[in-house]
Amino acid sequence: MNIKFSGFNENTLTFEYTGTLSAGDLVKMSASAKVVKATANGEFIGVCTGVRNGYAAVQTAGYVEFKKSGTVNVGYNKLVAASDAVKTAETGIDRLVIYVDDTTVGFIL
Repeated sequence: MNIKFSGFNENTLTFEYTGTLSAGDLVKMSASAKVVKATANGEFIGVCTGVRNGYAAVQTAGYVEFKKSGTVNVGYNKLVAASDAVKTAETGIDRLVIYVDDTTVGFIL
């Protein structure tokens, strides 16, 4: 892709985390000010950008690219976690998908 969307409206928040979490994982809220890795078919609040000493930096807004599972079309889609990917679902949060190729989807959180 010749056009880059990274940097658009990026916001990162710091949370405590439990369990195993790595940069690049989708995360969901688990308790007040705490996150965990998102589960398959579950909603997510953002993407972990780093972990250190029990804290996780989580991008909660802006453009992200993620591995996709199944067919995802450009436009608004309800996206949920799917193992180490995202996929469309009947329920979930509408995300604006602006880039799709054979393995990747780019969307606005």
